[in-house]
Amino acid sequence: MEIPRPDRRREPRTPIDLNLLVWGIDIHGERFLQEAHARDISLSGALLSGLETDVRSGDVIGVLCGQRKARFRVVWVRYDDAGDKMMVAVQRLASDECPWPELLNEASESDSKPADPPADSPNP
Repeated sequence: MEIPRPDRRREPRTPIDLNLLVWGIDIHGERFLQEAHARDISLSGALLSGLETDVRSGDVIGVLCGQRKARFRVVWVRYDDAGDKMMVAVQRLASDECPWPELLNEASESDSKPADPPADSPNP
């Protein structure tokens, strides 16, 4: 039996498959630059997948999305089933702007658009 966990997120996440460039310094002190994917995004965080470089909780990494970049702190790291790539939850540093605000707006606008009124209802 699976026990449901309370959702601790403070803001909604947008499911997406977004190609990014990620850079930083790995656990061995070596610089890295590689492609990764954002799977869920929000104004202040993301879930990254496909990282091959070892990072740990507390590390600061950079993310380039299109022409926008921002720094994020690693919250947690999990390895995939094969053990060679990681999923990394990150939180944006408050001093940096969100690199994907238009993607969040598109998703929230499509979710909040009012439905067309039924054909038999009077027009105001």
